[in-house]
Amino acid sequence: MRSATVTAACLPDLQAERARLAAMLEGAGIPADGSAARTVELSADHGPDHSGADHGGECDADGGGDRGAEGAGCGVVAWARSGLMNLTGCPCGPPLAPSSPVLARVGLVADAIASLTGRRGRPVSLDVPALLTSRASLFGWRRRGSVSVNGHCRLLRAADGWVAVNLSRPCDIASVPAVIGRELRASAWHDLAADAAAMGSAELAAAAQLVGIPAATPGSAADMAAVRFRRVGEPGSAPPFVLDLTAMWAGPLCARILHQAGWHVLKVEDSRRPDGARSGPAAFYASLHMGIPAVRLDFGSAEGRSALRRLAAQAGVVLESSRPRALRQLGLVAEEWLAESPGRIWVSVTGYGRDDLRQRAAFGDDAAVAGGLVAWSADGSPAFCGDAIADPLTGMMAGLCGLAASAQGGGLLVDVSMAGVCAEYARQPDGRQISHPVTKDGGRWLVRHAGETAVIRQC
Repeated sequence: MRSATVTAACLPDLQAERARLAAMLEGAGIPADGSAARTVELSADHGPDHSGADHGGECDADGGGDRGAEGAGCGVVAWARSGLMNLTGCPCGPPLAPSSPVLARVGLVADAIASLTGRRGRPVSLDVPALLTSRASLFGWRRRGSVSVNGHCRLLRAADGWVAVNLSRPCDIASVPAVIGRELRASAWHDLAADAAAMGSAELAAAAQLVGIPAATPGSAADMAAVRFRRVGEPGSAPPFVLDLTAMWAGPLCARILHQAGWHVLKVEDSRRPDGARSGPAAFYASLHMGIPAVRLDFGSAEGRSALRRLAAQAGVVLESSRPRALRQLGLVAEEWLAESPGRIWVSVTGYGRDDLRQRAAFGDDAAVAGGLVAWSADGSPAFCGDAIADPLTGMMAGLCGLAASAQGGGLLVDVSMAGVCAEYARQPDGRQISHPVTKDGGRWLVRHAGETAVIRQC
């Protein structure tokens, strides 16, 4: 296929989008009035650039200025110029884009981060295209349609729709027989896909989640809030010390943003289960953790747990991505820690929020599907958007909310949901849907909006 059409509400009302973001931050105590508008206000120093022009593939929170949302124009053209369109769609067909203006919204978050950190004297300017495409660029990944670009997650056709299943860990593959109710006859993916055709999509997702496999149906978390603020402690002045207990991508990106804003960050890992991102490209891991010291503690020992609690007692921010019960077993209870000293902030990054009764697991690709952040082909089949896109989107949102909580004196538990963040970005804005022809010209793919033609950038 040498052509396609992407239909999207690609021209958001940025004033309305700013107001929505301000209302989201209202939970941190920032009023949704003129002062809130100033919190997310775009300054002249943070103008738009979603062109995806050469940004070197580095995930550096200091790098790349002028990446805001003002005047971002067509969301589909921005997706094309960023390199994300080359990561979206079937490999044998045209590149695709989501129907919502994702990059305009990301730009507003980036500009709010720049505004809040600028007031602290350490402005952090985020290169949005680089943040969203850097890992895929380092690996040389390209779009694979119903298979995530890293190959771990797949969109399977069920009897009544689609379901994303993520088999990224050996334990996930080992658990597939429990999902299908029999031993494997071929491979995990082969048997899972074969049996999925006779199962309901929600039934399959629930069966997978029951044994700890990340799985979701498209848009199943569409009504989930991206972030919730809960006041637990008293406002005050806490030490600018972040205890980072997260792993992989979203949490470390949040920690990176706070580090660039001037906080001292210490990464703490369980010596028995170090950060899985260490096994990936060294350049990507370094871009997230450069300049951030790390220690390993044996969380299985009394000595390791005691050392963890001592570090937490010194911190002003705890950043974690664990199920609440896991940290309680280590002697860390968010509500107790926040109440012990004024000004503290606890930032929790999970797949479906701390209050999720099933405490479902999630990774970047399946969480995006749960939020409805997918692209749709002409035949009605969904495709993954970008590379584990829930991770960088959530990392930025968590960073912004941590900054907002600090601006209000802390005392807050910040509950960030990966699926909820993606639901916010997948939300359809008011305005008409516009057709964007995607055609191939020689070796290049092009996308058009009105009289503008953009080359779809290869990241």
